[in-house]
Amino acid sequence: MQVFLYEYLSSGGLLHDGESSPAGSLLHEGAAMIDSLAADFAAVQGVQVAILRDARGPQRPLPGGPLCCYPVRSAREASDLFDRLAAQSDWTVVIAPELAGRLLDRCRRVAALGGRLLGPEPLLVEIASDKQHTAEFLAAAGVAVPPGIALQPPHSLPADFHYPAVLKPRWGAGSQGVRRIDRFPAHGSEPVEVVCPSRLERYCAGLPASVAFLCGPAGRFPLVPCRQHLSEDGRFDYLGGSLPLERSLARRAVRLAMAAIEALPEPTGYLGIDLVLGPDPGGADDVVIEVNPRLTTSYVGLRAAAAERVNLAAAMLDIRLGRQPHLSFQPAKLQFTPDGRVHEGGHSPA
Repeated sequence: MQVFLYEYLSSGGLLHDGESSPAGSLLHEGAAMIDSLAADFAAVQGVQVAILRDARGPQRPLPGGPLCCYPVRSAREASDLFDRLAAQSDWTVVIAPELAGRLLDRCRRVAALGGRLLGPEPLLVEIASDKQHTAEFLAAAGVAVPPGIALQPPHSLPADFHYPAVLKPRWGAGSQGVRRIDRFPAHGSEPVEVVCPSRLERYCAGLPASVAFLCGPAGRFPLVPCRQHLSEDGRFDYLGGSLPLERSLARRAVRLAMAAIEALPEPTGYLGIDLVLGPDPGGADDVVIEVNPRLTTSYVGLRAAAAERVNLAAAMLDIRLGRQPHLSFQPAKLQFTPDGRVHEGGHSPA
């Protein structure tokens, strides 16, 4: 069996956009995800892994096991190899930012080539890539989300909205362009301009958390809920995460995240649900912030927390094939950084 793993930033996606060699926080997160996933799939008996690598970027060590790495040096080469591997592989995993429809475009391309996605299908990706559409879709199904509105450029913020609020691009990833607006700008001060299609939503105080799911014909399986560590400067930069949550918080997180998963159309593969667990101990203030229709950085912490001989990539494949997975996790406390470093105990890696 061949599994094609594609991560946009490290696999030559920027070659299509005419951008410089990959760099920045999204690159580090993408590299951590693809390296972890490749190592796990390469450890599954009978699985051959194929990946692309942008030849301009840092050439990291490859995991052991049966793995074919194809360096790409041009947009044409990246496109041709993507098409060939997606068409000939038994399964394709696409990891890409939702920005400018990049994730959706590549998922649709796999389907058009007759390939099989080991992840969410394009319909779900289309819904979840748009933060306004996601909120409306979940709210219509009775899932708690922050109240919010869609805004189009070049309008300024509305004076009659409930502040503090969060302004975010409708199609975004990695907290890019997200900011907290504590109050409507006073008369005479510079207005906050909306520079891209955006969602303005009420700021919900509480504990940022996430729950990842493995989904398929065998069922919908929540993994260990994680705490998200975000910057406190109003930009919500992702600084990593930790697990496990305290038991009562974990129960609340799984309950709400499961409601979101159940509302989505035919969820398959790995999905991440971002939440805020509010101050009410009964969960009355808990809300879903967004749905990630792809692998998330928490995978690096979850695989480290898995019990001995548990392989999350193998479980993902089993569930997609209708087989019951082997899932169990250790109770040890772990913290992980966006670039994939994992540390046991209560202190983050240096």
